[in-house]
Amino acid sequence: MELVVEARDIEKKYGDFKAVDGISFHVAQGEIFGLLGPNGAGKTTTILMLLGMTEPTTGEIKVCGYDPNKEPLKVKRIAGYLPENVGFYEDMTARENLLYLARLNGIPDDVALKKIDDILETVGLSDVRDKLTGTYSKGMRQRLGLASVLIKDPKLVILDEPTTGIDPEGTEQVLSLIYKMSKEMGVSILLSSHLLYQVQQICDRVGIMFKGKMVAMGSIEEIGRQALGEREGIMKLSYEYINEEALNNLDGIEGIVEKRIDNHSIILKFNEDKKLDIVREVVMRGFLPIEVKGREYSLEEIYIRYFREE
Repeated sequence: MELVVEARDIEKKYGDFKAVDGISFHVAQGEIFGLLGPNGAGKTTTILMLLGMTEPTTGEIKVCGYDPNKEPLKVKRIAGYLPENVGFYEDMTARENLLYLARLNGIPDDVALKKIDDILETVGLSDVRDKLTGTYSKGMRQRLGLASVLIKDPKLVILDEPTTGIDPEGTEQVLSLIYKMSKEMGVSILLSSHLLYQVQQICDRVGIMFKGKMVAMGSIEEIGRQALGEREGIMKLSYEYINEEALNNLDGIEGIVEKRIDNHSIILKFNEDKKLDIVREVVMRGFLPIEVKGREYSLEEIYIRYFREE
């Protein structure tokens, strides 16, 4: 697994105040990593350290093997940053804005113009490429923002609240594009957002920060199990005779946490990780599963649980 971001025991102090308190994490190539936490958790400071815009007090950061403090220009060439509110010259077209950015990045015009047309096609703006960006909706501006970071073929893209204030259709377009950048183009994404259902929709792993510390990190499945315990699924069974004796015939099956009769069916609650074994065993005992539903971990529920405990 190739790591694009490696942060080890990084700490950032302002006087006696620790904005970031000894956190470690990594982002792999092509991974979407969600960085979550309330205001003041240390997310923005962490992003600034990754980009070489502020120096960690202690600890080590590598972006594609480069130290952002000692080699900031090398990091800036391979990393793109998209803030919540993207700024463009509103009296210029999308193509003109991107050409200007390409020139700032030292890309020759002949190469840039071909690349710009391809990127605008990728982000779904080719049909409005010659319209002034001052006429663009918020969603269109965000997609143009993604085009602006793609112009330099980045290895890492950092996105700060990329869908705030966008209508549902525009949000879906932006999220789809972020997913495409990761899975089809191999770009690593670090996504900071308060919209937890969107993070759950596209992120491979998440890190939850609180008061400068990384209080949880992993896949939603992993941190959900840590915060909420094993998931419980629901299974509805039919049987020749639905009675208490039928319930007794289910005794001894590992993973069943509750069983009851409801409306001429038997309802089981079970640990999700035992689902296949339980289905196999109840069939062998003569029961017929007519409905099996698992319970997914909710990132919002996990998030609230961590901060309630804190």
